[in-house]
Amino acid sequence: MRITIISVGKIKEKYLVDAIGEYTKRLSKYCRLEMIEVADEKTVENASDTVIGQIKDKEGTRILKYIAEDAFVITLEIAGKMLDSKELAGKLEDIMVEGNSHIIFIIGGSLGLSEQVSKRADFKLSFSKMTFPHQLMRVILLEQIYRSFRINHNEPYHK
Repeated sequence: MRITIISVGKIKEKYLVDAIGEYTKRLSKYCRLEMIEVADEKTVENASDTVIGQIKDKEGTRILKYIAEDAFVITLEIAGKMLDSKELAGKLEDIMVEGNSHIIFIIGGSLGLSEQVSKRADFKLSFSKMTFPHQLMRVILLEQIYRSFRINHNEPYHK
């Protein structure tokens, strides 16, 4: 199983880099993990809807060039479907059983995802109706992927 996480922006905070490193190490037992960072666009204060759309489109173009044609794509979106940890584990298991050997998760920038990226999604996942910093979302996503593998392998996990 191959999992790719495509995200907008760089992680600068050491505590987040350390957490990502820890979950990357833990996940190596279960899958081949690849992390791809695409550049984010500078956002001006009080940007118009047009400017926001242009920024999301530029970031979206960068994201789309890394999406393999045969990959199953899961975007993280507030309007996506909310799953609990066991449901996410089941969803990932179903994706693999259906013959998908490559899952790509996409985390947008501070303004969200472009329409083109959202349309490419095979599944839209929401972690909450709340907004999280996209840098922190990487850690949360990695933890839930790790938890999913533990659940699917009938290994103990923290409830």
